[in-house]
Amino acid sequence: MKINNFIYILLAAYLATFLRLTIKNDFFISIVGSFLVGCFISRRLSYSNEKILFSGFFSCFTSFSGFIYFLYKILNQGDWIKFIVFFNLIIIVNLLAMLFGFWISRKFT
Repeated sequence: MKINNFIYILLAAYLATFLRLTIKNDFFISIVGSFLVGCFISRRLSYSNEKILFSGFFSCFTSFSGFIYFLYKILNQGDWIKFIVFFNLIIIVNLLAMLFGFWISRKFT
């Protein structure tokens, strides 16, 4: 991989982190990120573009740390049922958003 690609990955990560801190809504970010990942998975990307998008942008934009902290707070309260419901809801909604993005992207190409 060329040094320029590493610079592009760092710039993509910086942009994603800036957007994540600007929006401040973990659930919305996660759904939008999953939708966009689905859109880009359906495309044939070059190796370098794939690394820039998935390793740089989406890994910083949709990091799971916000939800892990949210689930940790619920677990600390001892509310196991609420923890299980939110955990499953997060996973299912994100998978459906990614599938919808994949489907929409395939439909328009």
